[in-house]
Amino acid sequence: MSLTRSRISRLPGVSDLRRGLTATAAACAAVVAAAVLSGCSVQDDICGDGEYPVMTVGDTGSACVPDGEQPPKGYVRYPKDKVPQKVDDQWDRYWRTHTLDAEGNIIDAPEAG
Repeated sequence: MSLTRSRISRLPGVSDLRRGLTATAAACAAVVAAAVLSGCSVQDDICGDGEYPVMTVGDTGSACVPDGEQPPKGYVRYPKDKVPQKVDDQWDRYWRTHTLDAEGNIIDAPEAG
């Protein structure tokens, strides 16, 4: 039995594979570019919507308080220009080694132990 050209299906060749990889790479690059250009952030927010962060007096603990409520006893608001917004942002890292004393002065945080 002989096979005719019309009955032989063409197997994908190297050029087909290369074309498919190029299209996949271009699609991935477009997704990454869109995320970067739209300002997407992969960092988590410190607090949820309708909340603000507070810190413990004399230590590195923190919490989130509903907007419009005062911080609970033993907690204070962060200094206005030093409020962490995202996990691991500049101020989140800073407050891991600093805190406020009872008078509101920035001091080195006590060593964990």
